[in-house]
This record gives sequence, C-alpha cells and structure tokens, in this order.
Amino acid sequence: MNFSNKTAAVSDPSADGKKDVRLYLYYANQCDPRKCSGKKLVKFNLARQYENIGETPRGAILMDPTAEQALSRADSLKKGIIVLDCSWEHFEEMFPLLDNFNLQRRALPYLLAANPVNYGRPFQLNSAEAFAAALYITGQKKQAERVLSKFNWGHSFFELNEEPLNDYAAAKNSTEVVEAQKLYIDFDDKNESDNET
Repeated sequence: MNFSNKTAAVSDPSADGKKDVRLYLYYANQCDPRKCSGKKLVKFNLARQYENIGETPRGAILMDPTAEQALSRADSLKKGIIVLDCSWEHFEEMFPLLDNFNLQRRALPYLLAANPVNYGRPFQLNSAEAFAAALYITGQKKQAERVLSKFNWGHSFFELNEEPLNDYAAAKNSTEVVEAQKLYIDFDDKNESDNET
C-alpha cells in the first residue's frame, strides 16, 4: 500500500502491554489541513494517511455513521480502524464511495463531541475523537488516551463521555452497546423537551 506516511509507529506495544491497533485516515481534503485533527495524528505518527480509495486496507473496520451495526469489543481489530476525514456536510455522499471494498462498517454509539467546533453536540465527533472512541470501546483505553493527548481539549472528551464510554466498553457485543446507548439518548431527549417548555 502506498501510504503517505509509512513511518507511523502504530504497531508498538502501548504502556499497558497491549499491541496498538493500526489507525488509518482516509483524507478527503475537505477541511483546512492546519486545523484537521486527523492530519495532526498523522504528524505525530499515531495514524497513517492515504488519499486513494484503492489503498483502503481490506478487512479493516470503517467508522461509518450510517452503518447498521454498532462498534463493540466483539469486533476484531486485527486489520485496523479507518476513519474517513471529510466535512459533516458531505459525509452522506462520501461513504458510498467505499461500498465496493471489503470493510467492516461500524457506527459509534451516542457520544458528545468535545472539539471546539462541535462542543457538546451528540454524534458530531471529529476524526481524532472517532479514533479515540473506537479504541476505548474496544478495550484499547491507553491508546485512546494517547490519541487525544495531542489536543488541549482532549481530556474533555473523556470527561464529557465518561459514563457512556465505560458502559459501551463493558458491553459484550453490538446489541448490548445499542441497549446501553438508549439510556443516554433518552436522557438527552428528555433534557431537550424540558428546555423547550
């Protein structure tokens, strides 16, 4: 594979003895690269970037907000995790481009963004948050913390989502993740209706 960054140390054992999961960033070039969280991870050798759809790592998990199945610790991380870095305004047209590849499509459950652009908004995670959430849920907590340690707001993501992240990480499979998610979605819906009255 012709990755833009071949030196990424994504297979070294982390501090807790677990082997790091390979992280892949498919960069769609739709945002300011100086402000892109995914590009920052590439800069620090925490993810590998590619810009050619044909280089998609076969069998990897694609974090896809339109996927029918939620990510859980039952998923195999051997082939790595892919995040498609594109604008939220264009995500519905971007993900179908990956339909013909052998990827495991998984959606992240209900979580709040902590990044400055979408702070407090559910499901509006940036690329770094998506990687961190996926890692945390699948039992790679130390690697998740390293991913967000490069951002001055990174700790806020774990603080905002401490309870749901721990519940999702404790779930055995996708069904249990979805069940756990209902508690937080219902709570959010109730808060919104209370604010409107």
